[in-house]
Amino acid sequence: MSEPGGRADRAARAALTWLAEPGNREVWELVQQAGAPAALDRLLAGDVQSRSLRSAIAARSAAGDARQVAETTLRYAESAGARLVVPSDDEWPARVDTLATLEVESRVRVNRDTRPPLCFWVRGALPLGATLDRSVAIVGARAATGYGVHVASDLAYGLTERGWTVVSGGAFGIDAAAHHGALAASGTTVAVLACGVDRPYPASNATMFARIAERGLLISEWPPGAEPLRHRFLIRNRVIAAATAGTVVVEAAARSGATQTMSRVLALNRPAMAVPGPVTSAMSVGCHELLRTHPDARLVTSVSDVLEEVGRVGEYLEPPPRGRERVRDRLDEESALIMEALPRRGALTPEELAARARLELRTVLRRLTLLESAGLVMRAEDGIMLATREA
Repeated sequence: MSEPGGRADRAARAALTWLAEPGNREVWELVQQAGAPAALDRLLAGDVQSRSLRSAIAARSAAGDARQVAETTLRYAESAGARLVVPSDDEWPARVDTLATLEVESRVRVNRDTRPPLCFWVRGALPLGATLDRSVAIVGARAATGYGVHVASDLAYGLTERGWTVVSGGAFGIDAAAHHGALAASGTTVAVLACGVDRPYPASNATMFARIAERGLLISEWPPGAEPLRHRFLIRNRVIAAATAGTVVVEAAARSGATQTMSRVLALNRPAMAVPGPVTSAMSVGCHELLRTHPDARLVTSVSDVLEEVGRVGEYLEPPPRGRERVRDRLDEESALIMEALPRRGALTPEELAARARLELRTVLRRLTLLESAGLVMRAEDGIMLATREA
């Protein structure tokens, strides 16, 4: 077996990401058993049990020599400011290795092939693992509403202000709002792509991607030059779920990539959070369904709510929100009854107050002294009345 992280290992992993789609169960198991170079040899020789995998490798090999493609890609990536990160590197994000145990009940290939990445192609100077160590994913609809964009942006801004990295997929709508929110706070954000890091998609977000590469990271399992094919977004979503400490879905239609991401989050036993929306909004149906059908999913409406879910126990505990406290809020039961008995206008004698409040006169007189000291009542010629301005 070759040295992990050595030139042969890196080249083989680069070749494997070109030959087969990431997450492939058989390919990952071969690499675990024999190492990447030996796994590549067996795949190219057709020495695998899976007939569909043999056919896929043969079809792909017809487009070029995998080893030559890998060497060319490694040289090109270096010139394009990208690097290859493999599991033996210090900056490898250890959380993604939990995908080794992810099982989703489905015969669909994208739900079956959920194994850990073989490598990551990375653009940006920050260390990948450390950047993702304290990270939260914010995902949601491409066709986001103004409400969703506002919430996603605010959450991202607040999270980065508190020292957390915001992770998303770089798409239109909620993804872009999350990235922009983090960038506006001069924080760190990571875009997990379903294509090569040299050609982020969508192209109209090019300026945003350039800023992310400067301040954060662009990462992908696919080699530079890879196209953003539709199924790759679904494959990519497992990485967003696994690499972060928790995931927030801001808006999502009934069936969407965001809800698929949340299914992975739940399967991995990571904090799954959803922002509620108007019950009339089609873009919040997925969020509401998640909360309704999954007891482990949590409703969040603020940065504090999110941090309470992803932080260490007791790290972000905050008092529950409540309105402005008034002096009346601290009254004992008898004093409160006296205050209720007093009319808005006019005055009552202590005897009249006792009758209306159904309290002993002695108790009323004792409480009136306290209420007057608190500035809540005042004495008039004809009795007791509410203070002009209640404290």
